[in-house]
Amino acid sequence: MAVLICGSVAFDTIMNFDGRFGQQILPTQLHILNVSFLVNTLRKDFGGCAGNIAYGLQLLGGHAVPMAAVGQDGAEYLTRLDQLGIDRSKVLQLSDTYTAQAMIMTDLDNNQITAFHPGAMAQAHQNVIENLPSDIRLAIISPDGRDAMIEHAQQLTAANIPWVFDPGQGLPMFSGQELQQFIAQASWVTVNDYEGQMLVDRTGLPLEAISKQVKGLIVTLGAEGCDIWVDGQKEHIPAVTVEAAVDPTGCGDAWRSALLYGLEKGWSLPQCARLGNAVAARKVAARGPQNYTLDGLDASAFGA
Repeated sequence: MAVLICGSVAFDTIMNFDGRFGQQILPTQLHILNVSFLVNTLRKDFGGCAGNIAYGLQLLGGHAVPMAAVGQDGAEYLTRLDQLGIDRSKVLQLSDTYTAQAMIMTDLDNNQITAFHPGAMAQAHQNVIENLPSDIRLAIISPDGRDAMIEHAQQLTAANIPWVFDPGQGLPMFSGQELQQFIAQASWVTVNDYEGQMLVDRTGLPLEAISKQVKGLIVTLGAEGCDIWVDGQKEHIPAVTVEAAVDPTGCGDAWRSALLYGLEKGWSLPQCARLGNAVAARKVAARGPQNYTLDGLDASAFGA
């Protein structure tokens, strides 16, 4: 079975700041904020939520079908997808814009500051959910253009394809009413703890209530693991210990690739979450969102 992954494809410029943001930003001077960070490393990577999730799902042995838009500079990314054996039949290339670009800076505490130019992603709604590969039975809507997220949610629901709502950094684009509509259409919802609190604030619904509207709600907690909410009941799944956390960029996407892998196989959410924590631990130990490996990891064992 294939999984449709709706979301962004982007080029990431990743920088490391050999200090702490909190020591450089004066709380009393936020009204005239003017800061500069000297970064000692800079690297360019393939990224974007759809690209990152597809990478992880393919590593796990799944069949990823990213649905995204790239710009006139997207040939390099398309070649990479081909090299990884990822189906790019639903990746739209536009000639009048650039591929989305993310500039990400990480400090010593793994805090991040990100600047993002959407580029082709803003036109991703031109990519319509139709004529899909016949084996697609599951999907995810991760951060993408606003119109694309709304329209793809409607199209997936009309096609009776169960899907995961993963608003991520796109969550602030939507009102409480719009977020409630996403929840009403989705089968599962996944957010990190910050996004979870924003979701609660905007919808006026506590996590317990949200979980009763879907098959499951997952709140990832970084180094603390994750919480699984099913029908109003919470279960905590501890994280996998990591000797050295090198780079958090793409950890959430790596986790979601494992979620999709498990859901596609009919696993319970706790089983999916344990695999997700293991995959995220591999990701955080490697720099960049698509440079980790899963050598020696037996994914099937987590579903036993």
